[in-house]
Amino acid sequence: MLQARMTDRQLAESCGVDTKTIGRWITETGRVPRARHRWAVCQALGEDEAVLWPAAAKKAIKVGPDREVVSVYPYRSGCPASLWRSLVTKAERELTFAGYTNYFLWLEQSRFGTVLRRKAARGCRVRFLLGDPDSDLTRSREQDEDVALTLSTRIRVTLAELGKIRSQPGIDARYSGGHAYLSVFRFDDDMIVTPLLTHSVGHDAPTLHLRRHQDDGMFDPFASHVEELWNRGTPVWEGEGHG
Repeated sequence: MLQARMTDRQLAESCGVDTKTIGRWITETGRVPRARHRWAVCQALGEDEAVLWPAAAKKAIKVGPDREVVSVYPYRSGCPASLWRSLVTKAERELTFAGYTNYFLWLEQSRFGTVLRRKAARGCRVRFLLGDPDSDLTRSREQDEDVALTLSTRIRVTLAELGKIRSQPGIDARYSGGHAYLSVFRFDDDMIVTPLLTHSVGHDAPTLHLRRHQDDGMFDPFASHVEELWNRGTPVWEGEGHG
């Protein structure tokens, strides 16, 4: 609650309970709220149920490959902005944003450029994989989307924002066309994956929140996919080679 800057009263209003109930959840360690209330708290705080109520999560723990699936959302727009912020905040080693435009991040995350600069200054590798705004693939996708704010415009907004922080060591960007229909966002061992469906835009696409627990699970193939695209990608800024 402190990290989310949320008071007892604010959390109570978000979950549809009274403030005294919030107090009991905090002070009575063995008390486990109903499932719908646990989910409401997790969404409000941008935290996982396994962290807040490990006993409840343990009862439903998965043991197969799907144990790496933390959450699913029918639309990316349904994935809470607080979750994105929490994942960015917690990452210490790697932040990789492999969305074709990555435009929405600058809209939904306050002072996003400043956060990225600080992360890189502390040793976190920050990478952006973007579509080329002038490519035939981008023009083809623009015709498919047929929206007023075109892909190329959204990419150029991201490029302009990245240009403001590119002087910070540890921040890099490359062009690639290999992720035109699959966006992958990595935060250390957490990942958000969005497969783009035909005639849809990113915020309408189904979304998975993954967390790495094992070798060759759900997480690793997407991570390898992004690494391959990065190695084959073209540097956004001239004079900067692969690294």
